[in-house]
Amino acid sequence: MAMVGLFWIGEDSVYVGAEPMGAAAGLRLTGDGVEALGSGQGGSWAWEEVRRLEPRAVAVRSGVRRMASMAFDAVLTALTGEGQLPPAFAVEVTTARGTVEVSVHTAAAGGMPLPCEYELSVVLLERLANGGADIADLLAWGRDHAGAGTPPREEREALLRKWAGV
Repeated sequence: MAMVGLFWIGEDSVYVGAEPMGAAAGLRLTGDGVEALGSGQGGSWAWEEVRRLEPRAVAVRSGVRRMASMAFDAVLTALTGEGQLPPAFAVEVTTARGTVEVSVHTAAAGGMPLPCEYELSVVLLERLANGGADIADLLAWGRDHAGAGTPPREEREALLRKWAGV
């Protein structure tokens, strides 16, 4: 699996945020559409039904602030022995029938994406929802590259620009 912006990309799946385990909440993007996962939230929508995919309340930090936060979390975990779940955020899935808010956990290192990756991810979600981008491109990249892990920042940004068409 590899993290690229707000996306967790595997060899056969793409998630907004981290891949959910068990009954945890998540949002999977497939060739057929969008699927809300987890207890208390369910639903699936074909791409033709989706009007908008909009992330809400995403913790975005500069590289320096993100590293400071990661260092603080590491020290806190070492002292207390307790780890923390990555920060949660929501994705609003809007269709002609209404809007559903889906909870997800961030997959970004330190729980916070960089501003540029966040902004490009938002553009990509907009384009996926309006048909201007194709999830097949992310899935193809995942089949070929996700096994190698998360690429460096410059490559992540280049991938997001390519997929978002900017």
